[in-house]
Amino acid sequence: MKFVIVGFGRVGMRTARTLDSEGHEVAVVENNREKVERAKEEGFEVIEGNGSTERVLEQAGLDDADAIAGLTGDLSTNFAACVVGDAYGCRTVLRVSEDFSDELYEKYADSVDEIIYPERLGAVGAKTALLGGDFNVIADITESLALASVEIPDGAPVIGDRVIEVELPGGARIYAHGRKDESMSIPLPQTTIEAGDSVAILADPGILTEVRTTLRGESAAA
Repeated sequence: MKFVIVGFGRVGMRTARTLDSEGHEVAVVENNREKVERAKEEGFEVIEGNGSTERVLEQAGLDDADAIAGLTGDLSTNFAACVVGDAYGCRTVLRVSEDFSDELYEKYADSVDEIIYPERLGAVGAKTALLGGDFNVIADITESLALASVEIPDGAPVIGDRVIEVELPGGARIYAHGRKDESMSIPLPQTTIEAGDSVAILADPGILTEVRTTLRGESAAA
């Protein structure tokens, strides 16, 4: 598959590396000279220019790209890249900051295929969104963290809470959520937890039991 990555900062760089390591074709669009040179040194095809400009994006090969991700630190640039990519039939992934509000979500969500929160999900979340958003297929993210899926039972203390507001022990995070019999995906700002839902968590292996207990309630420790 071919992907266009707009922005070769922390998130864009790691996303490009991950896709490249899996054998995908990656074109990088970047307007910062230092980052352009870094991307070239790593062997990526690089188009130097403004990622919000159709002419620049065309040079990156949108005609035969499967997806485009706007991963710069600027929301306007990211959204413009997605709008252009959508016109070329690409899957579109929009990076936003962690303080992204419900009002902004309503403004942008209908215009892109996926909205990602890199501060919450990291580059692998962006890569998975580009590949279709099925978070059930995420595997080895990092050697120091474990992945686990937790089903929420009736009476769990987190029922009714917004997914993005659930606080877990030891810095653990929920990175995906799904209703019963549905694939997991990035939780939207307004998504609340219901009985029967499943959540996927990233946590230190030593605190998985504590995290499960927090999500499911004291009965989970039995």
